[in-house]
Amino acid sequence: MILVTGATGLVGSHLLVQLLQENEEVKALFRSDKQIEKVKNVFAFHNQTALFDKIHWAKGDITDIPSLEIAFENVTHVYHCAALISFDPSDEDELRKINIEGTANVVNCCIDFGIKKLCHVSSIAALGNPKEHETTITEETEWNPEELHSDYAITKYGAEMEVWRGHQEGLEVVIVNPGVIFGYGFPKKGSDVIIQSVKKGLSFYTKGNIGIISVEDVVKCMIQLMKSNVNGERYTLVGENISTKELLDFIAAELNVKKPSIEAKKPMMAIAWRLDWLISKIANRKRKLTRNTAIASYSRTTFDTFKIESELQITFQKKESYLKTILQAHK
Repeated sequence: MILVTGATGLVGSHLLVQLLQENEEVKALFRSDKQIEKVKNVFAFHNQTALFDKIHWAKGDITDIPSLEIAFENVTHVYHCAALISFDPSDEDELRKINIEGTANVVNCCIDFGIKKLCHVSSIAALGNPKEHETTITEETEWNPEELHSDYAITKYGAEMEVWRGHQEGLEVVIVNPGVIFGYGFPKKGSDVIIQSVKKGLSFYTKGNIGIISVEDVVKCMIQLMKSNVNGERYTLVGENISTKELLDFIAAELNVKKPSIEAKKPMMAIAWRLDWLISKIANRKRKLTRNTAIASYSRTTFDTFKIESELQITFQKKESYLKTILQAHK
């Protein structure tokens, strides 16, 4: 049996669909009943409602070891998709608890229960830092702890260290590092925030690059890697390296709304994230723009996917083939 953590999230829910389409027996870890309805909507989106009832649901939490141990019973393979995504510095403690400690718990259970293989969903945020004059990041690019990193990036890197620890103790592992993932079913979360911003009339853009990929491509790579003999490797998953402006313009055109027309240059972004900090303090709300996200918004780095494309002989979808479907739902 296969266990999927984070089963009620974007990657986890679409992974459930694909695994059940391949007649796998799947156990899904969930924390609250209200999240299950979102998974059901994802199955309906893929016209696979009949498969939804085949899921074995296990209520638990990766930070709660007793519930996690119960979920691991009779499991042979694990897809670890559970994580907290936040770029708000006030969430540092929760990021560490879920992303690092939670992953350590999953790894320990994999070892204790004799799991055959673990697939860990990381992020391009956990990849290394290009050296001066370098513009491309690969799986071999070294992480520089002296560089400025968001708490999210640090905790995803820390989670990978826990997976590698498990590998040193004999656990077969594979890690995937996806870019910004677009998929159906989770409004106002993750990449959908970008769509919502454009839909509401976003005026500003930056001249940075962004690595994007469809959730279907992410889960397809995960399943192929788990079924292969690959062990102790990680793979960058980015379908396209495009400019942020190109992405925003494409979304605006599909939604028939005005395209962003004002370039937010570095000095403007420096002022913006400071204002956001001040407003968040006064209004007691979550940060919408931080120093790290401001800097990332005009980064020109790109991500090399030669390793995954050559080993799996895979061709990633372009935004025209999957974003149009997602944006149609927004209309």
